[in-house]
Amino acid sequence: MKKNMKLAELSNKISRRRHLRQLTMVTTVFVLSLVLISSCQQETDKPESLSTTKGVQNQEFAGLMSAAVHTSIKLFDGGTGGFHAYRIPSIVRTASGTLIAFCEGRADSDHDYGNINVVCKRSSDNGVTWLPLQTVAGTTLGTWGNPTSVVDWDTGRIWLFMCWNDADHSEFGGGDTDPVDTWGQRRVKVTWSDNNGASWATPVDKTSTLLPSTMTWDTMGPGVGIQTTGGPHPGRLIIPARRRNIYSDDHGLTWQYQIVPKGTDEGTIVERADGTLMRNDRPGKTIWDIAKRRYISTGTIENGFSEFTAVSALPDPRCEGSILRYTGDRSRIIFLNSASETTRYNMTARVSYNEGQNWYASRRLHNTITQEEAAAQGKGGYSSMTKTADFAIGALVEQRELPSNDNNNWSIEFQKFNLTWLLDGQPEP
Repeated sequence: MKKNMKLAELSNKISRRRHLRQLTMVTTVFVLSLVLISSCQQETDKPESLSTTKGVQNQEFAGLMSAAVHTSIKLFDGGTGGFHAYRIPSIVRTASGTLIAFCEGRADSDHDYGNINVVCKRSSDNGVTWLPLQTVAGTTLGTWGNPTSVVDWDTGRIWLFMCWNDADHSEFGGGDTDPVDTWGQRRVKVTWSDNNGASWATPVDKTSTLLPSTMTWDTMGPGVGIQTTGGPHPGRLIIPARRRNIYSDDHGLTWQYQIVPKGTDEGTIVERADGTLMRNDRPGKTIWDIAKRRYISTGTIENGFSEFTAVSALPDPRCEGSILRYTGDRSRIIFLNSASETTRYNMTARVSYNEGQNWYASRRLHNTITQEEAAAQGKGGYSSMTKTADFAIGALVEQRELPSNDNNNWSIEFQKFNLTWLLDGQPEP
């Protein structure tokens, strides 16, 4: 009897120890899961830095080991919402992960002048659903345009630069408008939001300090700016603009500009791994005729930029493009444009692993239809990109609604794709 009792007691002890070990293992797995989730979440709240951290490695794993993703919706539908046409997109991801998609809402026509507002839509679920259209700027009549946004990851503030001129003026005149031929007729405006785009400050005029005295016509971007993570001033905010870079080293308290070489207008900018900067711009007509390519310039705010030179690997129909640093444990730069010398309807995304010196892989965004079908449907034109909080690329792309050739209901698509889709089966180099 005593022997049986001792055996039973020993069995109970073994059982309790086994249960304790299992409970410890479950607890450990749970804690490690929380750490992993926290690490990934922290990464979504950081700018596109070049540092190698566990969060970045988790990001790369999420971006590359997942299945291919490519979706598309018509986000701004021309002829609805009180606007005849939607053009000139800009998209950013805020510090909390909200996507804000901006564009021009052209009230009466698709012309570049007249009654034009800057409008936006917001998404808190990585682009699956979007809140209704809201007006950011346009309570006063005139042409509010060229939205160019940037997020300050240190303060959470979203900055939005724009141009403004009255409805009776346009770049070259015509159509009952006079040309912009005097300094100050085309003005620099800036607004901001501290609540993820739910509301916006009354636009402030920055023309006196940010428009060179030698310029009359002006453009911001259009598209997005950047916040630097390296170089002599980490955290610097930069907005690419016509013939200059507008920048702030004090989180937007003050802004100034640096002149860049002439020859291009609509500019994009990206920070390279060594802290230097690269502009990838739409060429002016004169130099576009020479090569029909994108033009780049590299340099720094402190020491200036090189002359713009053509990139043989990037054919371009003389249209705006967009560029994005998508990092991880290595350098990746993604570029999107209408990759053709003749048409805007061949939207192609490319990825570079050596700071834009070469482009390793490319894929047409509208790959389920032929290029001819894409052209027939007007799919292509201006674009803007951001990295979403779930490690994909969110891109806004124009669509010229046909068949009218003189006054179209332009729309804007939201395209979402990941690196797996872009690489299309190719391994990373």
